Amino acid sequence: MRRVVTTVTGVANSAPIPMDYRSQVFNVGFGCVISATATYTVQHTFDDIYNTAITPTWFNNSIATAQTTNKDGNYAFPVAAIRLSVTASTGTVTITLLSTSGQG
Repeated sequence: MRRVVTTVTGVANSAPIPMDYRSQVFNVGFGCVISATATYTVQHTFDDIYNTAITPTWFNNSIATAQTTNKDGNYAFPVAAIRLSVTASTGTVTITLLSTSGQG
């Protein structure tokens, strides 16, 4: 997976960012940067985001929930997708994701 950068303006959820959960080695780092004032949460799902018959269940990242400052973290276990959920904002929140995939 190459670098993925997504920005949310105002109060909204970003589009789901699909992950390669079948990779033999799964490591994803993320960093969130806010402009102005914002409250945001990084979320993940194990559901198939491409199946329109399914409404994904989103889980809050344990270290990036209701954040009001820049924050970084990682996922060391497979997830199907990651998104950014902004619940209050007078500006933007940007999430950058980086991943390394092992070769089997």
